[in-house]
Amino acid sequence: MSCEVWNEAFISMVINEGTRLQLMMIGAVSVCSITEQTALLNHAKFPDSTSVVLYGNSTFLSCKFGPKVPCHKDHILLSQGWGQKLTPRTVAYGMPPEQDDAQRRSSPHFTDDEVFICPEDDECFEEQRNKTAASLVQSSTELQATVAKLGNQESLLDKLKAVQLHILAMEQWNASRIKTCHRNYSASATNLLHYLALKCLDIDQIKEELSSIGLLTLETVNPHVLSSLSACIQMLIGSRSDSLLSQTCSGEGLPVHKKMGNEKLDLGMSSMMKKVSSNRDLLLGTLQCQKMAHIMVTVGQEVVENDTHITDLVNSGATTFRINCAHGNPELWSKIIRMVKRCSQLLEKPCRILMDLAGPKLRTGRLKDGPCVVKISPKRNAFGTVVRPSKVWLTPQGTGPPPPHLAPDVILYVDGQEFLNKLQVDSCVRFSDTRGKRRTLTILSKYPVFSGVGFMAECSKTAYIESGTSLYIKEKGRKSSVGFVVDVPPVEQFVRLRVGDLLIISRDSSDEQDTSPSSANGTHKITCPSGYLFDSVKPGEPISFDDGTKLGSEKSINIPESDIRYEGLTSKDLRDLDFVAAHADMVGISFVRDVRDIVVLRQELAKRKCSKLGIVLKIETKGGFEKLPLLVLEAMKSPNPLGVMIARGDLAVECGWEKLADIQEEIISICSAAHVPVILATQVLESLVKTGVPSRAEITDAANGRRASCVMLNKGKHVVKAVSTLDTILNSQYTRAKAELKPLMLSSPVN
Repeated sequence: MSCEVWNEAFISMVINEGTRLQLMMIGAVSVCSITEQTALLNHAKFPDSTSVVLYGNSTFLSCKFGPKVPCHKDHILLSQGWGQKLTPRTVAYGMPPEQDDAQRRSSPHFTDDEVFICPEDDECFEEQRNKTAASLVQSSTELQATVAKLGNQESLLDKLKAVQLHILAMEQWNASRIKTCHRNYSASATNLLHYLALKCLDIDQIKEELSSIGLLTLETVNPHVLSSLSACIQMLIGSRSDSLLSQTCSGEGLPVHKKMGNEKLDLGMSSMMKKVSSNRDLLLGTLQCQKMAHIMVTVGQEVVENDTHITDLVNSGATTFRINCAHGNPELWSKIIRMVKRCSQLLEKPCRILMDLAGPKLRTGRLKDGPCVVKISPKRNAFGTVVRPSKVWLTPQGTGPPPPHLAPDVILYVDGQEFLNKLQVDSCVRFSDTRGKRRTLTILSKYPVFSGVGFMAECSKTAYIESGTSLYIKEKGRKSSVGFVVDVPPVEQFVRLRVGDLLIISRDSSDEQDTSPSSANGTHKITCPSGYLFDSVKPGEPISFDDGTKLGSEKSINIPESDIRYEGLTSKDLRDLDFVAAHADMVGISFVRDVRDIVVLRQELAKRKCSKLGIVLKIETKGGFEKLPLLVLEAMKSPNPLGVMIARGDLAVECGWEKLADIQEEIISICSAAHVPVILATQVLESLVKTGVPSRAEITDAANGRRASCVMLNKGKHVVKAVSTLDTILNSQYTRAKAELKPLMLSSPVN
């Protein structure tokens, strides 16, 4: 996050009609603006409604600026109303802490000029000027003494007031942007600006001082920045007894209620926390049974093939289902949505649908299919001895998958009803594999499945089976019954890369001649159908793949250092948006990079009159992360429920693996300040989903999801078990964990 500074002479301040204020300024007012992430406006208006009295150098807060920031010497603003005594005033400044006094004196922005501001056409201007000048002019020695005296009075309270003034200035400066937000988001947008202003300052010392006296740490105030800061100031005021402080601060209150046009904004803590929960409920629905977070599951073709899959997921704790529009078609999506809604009604558990638009994602092209063969492989120990036979599921063609608790290693679809009718427990099925090796399957059990019967069998030897393989049942005195294996899927092809290999990426597949994407000389080929890749990447810029050394079809391609210009919504996205608007509760916007993407989306939703369709911004690019505050503020111009998804897969590739944890924390903090619910996604409990056994690190990663409003799981063989585990992790009661811990019994002191 970087900042820019505008230096403007503080010209005048009107207090009341008919009252004039004379000013003497040393230095200039510095107004801070956040750029890159929040380049909001070009000029500032000082918040003349703010009354803050600060003392000495303690009000000079270091800002996170570069070395070109102008610096000033004493920064004392002396003001005097007519007939009133001289009072010192200061304002919040940005100045590098490392610059010494000599550097400050050499700065071209340093000035000792006295500035008297009065209307030039006033008849008594000259007389009053001379009178006031006589009372204000001080020698350099006297001025330094004044500064030293005020500097001795520096306190934590002064610094907090300077921070308060800074964030109020940022709010006033960006008042026009707040006004463009929908009224539902005015308070949230205001708090987001307060948070960004706070992040702009270097307040580590303030954090340490607050912590040393047991007050807030400024790390947990994101949802209610101004009210928390004001409450802390009031606590410090109440704890101080010196008369000077009581005189200067007696009229200050908590600035937590503001007026924005005809609307009154309540920025109090309780109101802000209610905003957090209400925005979450609007997007994701109300949580049941005192749960703390939602669980989202990605679903696809496997749902249609298994009637009980959705029911199992809902019973395990899933509350939201995600459909990726990059896969499938409207017919498949309609079936999934009907199944989810029917299950939700029968179980009386509310569920919502999120549909992700595919977006302009760069992907590898399809590799040619491999052979249609499947390997049966029993588990062996280090000596090659079989310790567990391979489990094989035999079922008629067109039936669904086996029950979830069976988890076979291989599924074979068989054509031959007579053959299947004669299968019984302990029957032996003989066949010859693709190598001519004779193998046997032993039937272990029989299960009724959708529109048929399935059989669980085992095989103790390695075998390779292809479509058309004949299966036999040998019966004494009878002719053998025969069935045929059908619909064996092709083996997925990969490009396996090693350090030093040459990879050629072409625009189309016209150059592909071999089934294998690898050639004998070590040169590998893969395609990318999108022209954006070839139009954007320059020599020397990296191209990243999120697949390590094994690269397959339709895998993500990232070009983090290239200047790529996407269209916000593709033609496919616009067609899919018609379906999403009519059937889903939320739409996910993939690969958001710029504010223009949000503008286009708002226009398309307005055309379709979708003011209640939830919007989920998927942050999966470097540009999307850097411009997140701007993206959120732009989306807040619409009344639609709003959320942010942290898509950690592409985000890690684009920004760097080592930065992912910090980026995730920053996104959560920004969304917390904006009262926007966060969906944590990508590889949550991945090992558990794929293999049925989680890693230790996965458990703690999933526990961090308690800070998010929703955690998403990808599809996999053991996803039902993963949902149940995640539900326990996210919603476990701390009191239950405490009850399991025995109290610490201290031993007797040693004599």
